[in-house]
Amino acid sequence: MNTFKTLSSIPESHLCCGCGVCAYLYPEDIKMQDVASSGRRPAFIRKDKSGDIYPKALTVCPGIHVAHLPEILRQKGLLAPLVKSWGPVFELWEGYAADQEIRFEGSSGGVMSALALYCLEKENVAGVLHVAADEGNPHLNKTIFSETKESILSATGSRYSPASPCEQLKEIDNANAPCVFMGKPCDVAAVKRLTDTQTGWSEKIALSIACFCAGTPSTNGTLEILAEMGLEDTATLLSLRYRGCGWPGKPRVELKHGRNSKKKVLELDYHESWGGILQKHRQWRCYICPDHTGEFADISVGDPWYRDATEDDPGRSLILIRTEKGRAVLQKAIASGYLIAERRNEEVLPASQVNLEKARARLWGQLIALKLCRAPCPRYGGFSLYQCWRQNLNFTEKVRSILGTVKRVFVKKLREKPRTSL
Repeated sequence: MNTFKTLSSIPESHLCCGCGVCAYLYPEDIKMQDVASSGRRPAFIRKDKSGDIYPKALTVCPGIHVAHLPEILRQKGLLAPLVKSWGPVFELWEGYAADQEIRFEGSSGGVMSALALYCLEKENVAGVLHVAADEGNPHLNKTIFSETKESILSATGSRYSPASPCEQLKEIDNANAPCVFMGKPCDVAAVKRLTDTQTGWSEKIALSIACFCAGTPSTNGTLEILAEMGLEDTATLLSLRYRGCGWPGKPRVELKHGRNSKKKVLELDYHESWGGILQKHRQWRCYICPDHTGEFADISVGDPWYRDATEDDPGRSLILIRTEKGRAVLQKAIASGYLIAERRNEEVLPASQVNLEKARARLWGQLIALKLCRAPCPRYGGFSLYQCWRQNLNFTEKVRSILGTVKRVFVKKLREKPRTSL
């Protein structure tokens, strides 16, 4: 088993998620940078007095350690058939934002934005920490702290590119009231570890919301999408959306065009962009992730792929209630007219996310392969990995989970330090 004694050994071992929690904890020593070939990575401005150990960051880093406490998975009221593959789920809903603008602009019904807006306007939270496109460089992301509906609306739609929302947790730290945090499952897992280990943090988070995530593509993935559209120079970009404006929506860019502030619009098919381009640019840690559905959030949200999208479909989301806090907020958001939602049977989740269930099932074999090859390997707890591998894969899939990972160890050079050039 790998023991990570220094913080720099995590990105050197290809296990960094890019969440940015280390930069929040040590802002004078660490800044996050975008490495185009891999993702957001910590840049060490200087080493701490203990010689690059950074103990608080090592404690909360989701890249090397993610675990459920046993009592969390034994709570009364959980949907028992879902626990093994999907973590704690009390209720499963399907719904969308009541505000038609939010519903249309969002990636799948605007549920995350609607929940954030409800909390901002009705729960007296200080703000919402989440990710938006960088206006100056629309192919990159930035973290924003929204205090208005307009700010939340400006950031609707998924961002299939690297982001480090935990880097700006100081915004929540400095707020005069609890806040909402929205992010990928690994981002939310880092925040959950903070609330469990750092004094005072449990009172700072009014609600955590996670999106389902099949992996974060690097910036090179976005650049390849732009090249496929015929765009080679990002200097002409005015805006870039990966999804939204209907379900699932299309990657869409607006370009500067001509002298009179004219705009040129380019689009690409959603399934072509994700399946044909972005998937192959995912960072390695995403291939061996145990949590693609936000198991450490209060509420997690994802696509209802159990049904086909139709033309002009405004979108809906699956809504997973993972804590009593999440249940209370959802009920009040529906009652207050921010969300329209209906309960769904537990079978809808695996029917909607077949690929994510398979990803969870492959993980035990992948970790075995990493250990056999003496490649860096994270530690996971409470995810029923062996049971998923044994029950949810056929013989061929089991073999591939091991042999395919052995091949990747050498193809991706996982026993070597990665390049860190921008």
